[in-house]
Amino acid sequence: MNHRKLSAGETAGTYRITDTVTESELLNIAKAFARRRLAKGRKITQPALAFEYLQVLLQDYEHEVFSALFLDSQHRVISFEELFRGTIDSASVYPREVVKRALACNAAAVILVHNHPSGDPEPSDADRRITQRLKEALGLMEIRVIDHLVIGLDACVSFAEQDLV
Repeated sequence: MNHRKLSAGETAGTYRITDTVTESELLNIAKAFARRRLAKGRKITQPALAFEYLQVLLQDYEHEVFSALFLDSQHRVISFEELFRGTIDSASVYPREVVKRALACNAAAVILVHNHPSGDPEPSDADRRITQRLKEALGLMEIRVIDHLVIGLDACVSFAEQDLV
């Protein structure tokens, strides 16, 4: 991490803040770390482990953002993309566009993710329906939907953990 107010700690994976930082700077540092953890080539062994990084990236939005983590056949990250932006309680998601992006990335698998600005990660009926539509559309292209994560303020709901994908 190349940030002027941050230096490496004595133990690998630890850092020392070398100067006074604002809350905004701390959030930017956290987002930079999250992006790095979701960088191309990183292997995602358990979708729920990606939650903390995705939460950092999506929790501040006051509107719904529907994103996808495109993965190769070894579940290494190809790219993380915010695909659709919506309103405070919904986002229009177009399966055709998700399939186009997945094919353009040459993805073998995908983790779908969106936030709930209300803070409550409980999936709606619309969330369940779009997940099923995306699973069917991507499945026709032999692209596996591994999970759909709904990010709330302090928690996440994994469709895979609830046997919904």
